[in-house]
Amino acid sequence: MKKTRRHWRRMVRPGIIAIAVWMFALVMPAFGQKLDIEKERVIQSGRPDGRHASTRGFLQHLMRNAKPKLAFNPEFTPEEFELWRLQVRAKLLELMNFPDPVPQPAPRKLWAQERKGYVLEKWELYPEPGSVVPFLVLIPENATPENPAPAVMCLPGSSGTKENLAGEPPLVAAFEPDDRNHDGWLHAERNQQAVQFARAGFVAVAVDHPGTGELSDLAMHRGSTMDDRSTLSRYLIDMGRSYIALSVFQKRRILTWLREQPYVDGQRVGVSGHSLGTESLLVLAVLDPQIQGIVWNDYLASTIQRAKVSTMPNQRGVRPAANWLGHSIPGLWEWFDYPDLVAALAPRPLIVTEGGPTHSLNLVRKAYQIAGAAENVSIHYYPQYHDPADRRDGKPIPEGLSSAEWLDYANVHAAHHYFKGYLAVPWLTRQFQLPDPGEVYPPAPPEAAQKLPK
Repeated sequence: MKKTRRHWRRMVRPGIIAIAVWMFALVMPAFGQKLDIEKERVIQSGRPDGRHASTRGFLQHLMRNAKPKLAFNPEFTPEEFELWRLQVRAKLLELMNFPDPVPQPAPRKLWAQERKGYVLEKWELYPEPGSVVPFLVLIPENATPENPAPAVMCLPGSSGTKENLAGEPPLVAAFEPDDRNHDGWLHAERNQQAVQFARAGFVAVAVDHPGTGELSDLAMHRGSTMDDRSTLSRYLIDMGRSYIALSVFQKRRILTWLREQPYVDGQRVGVSGHSLGTESLLVLAVLDPQIQGIVWNDYLASTIQRAKVSTMPNQRGVRPAANWLGHSIPGLWEWFDYPDLVAALAPRPLIVTEGGPTHSLNLVRKAYQIAGAAENVSIHYYPQYHDPADRRDGKPIPEGLSSAEWLDYANVHAAHHYFKGYLAVPWLTRQFQLPDPGEVYPPAPPEAAQKLPK
């Protein structure tokens, strides 16, 4: 009798299932083994030749042996240091791969409104074809063409917006109570940099990061002012650009406009960044030697070192993930790391408000000493790490750390990560020779107040 197709399918299918069950039973013991987290904290080869079969292991080998070509050398002479700074600036500009400039319309003012002690203006920038970037300007009463004032560009943290920087209501009000992705979810008042600087007598500019706030897509429908910025970053990288480069390209154009305003003293312009904002700030300040005051409101550490030591797996065998893709500047680690770039800011005035591993900070201190301007750098730790006895200083940071352990070794208290106006505002006021404005910022918390510089 001729067998039908249905008959053969009935005969073959149980056989296929039996083979699959048998093969799964063979491999299950390997996958079912309990992970020894302590044993796997540090990535090791296990081979006599020291090579790694896993790609993650190979990358660990690269990071252990990384020697950026333009790393800061504490043994530089002043002449060598100056030459190195120029080389760093040229290479960083190359890595940004900015688009060729194309003539665009001048920025346009949309409206102006009176606020207590300053005027709030909203402007539009047209940085390149197809793009419009709104920004806010806070102009204090003392800033006039007859008496131009110093200015500061304020860059928010990852989920912050220009509205929160300026103390204005968020553009999207329909947030869920537990939505942590909008500009008011934590430390909102302390993070209002632009308001604090404006009340101190600065012209303050508040900007958004790409894909955030008014630059986000469909925010009114999603109840959140953040796009999937990893997707934006991926597309930018595929087009030869990067998230940070786009952010810096836009903000450089705003800085150029700012210096041209008659009520601004173009010789006294600073940049203040919190958290994610410090990354755009860093590139801006290295590329623009006219920036004369730099507020780094975050901790400072080697990003290569952080990646190298953060290797402790979780129960599922997954090691700590990298930051989202927008933090990537393709090619950066081949040439330098963040402490190198901060060192290249010397001798211009710099404040670091949230410390970091002391060996990274000491590199910056050394750069300022070589530049003959040791007094121009001011470094502060989180209050919990103000006392050197409470830090892990003097010891190499070991591999095999969890993300939380890395923060402890880096002297970071993440719950108190916010804009330290009580440090930054009076410091920049002194640098730009403005009169003492009093406490125009939220007061220092009790744990920090007794440790402030006198």
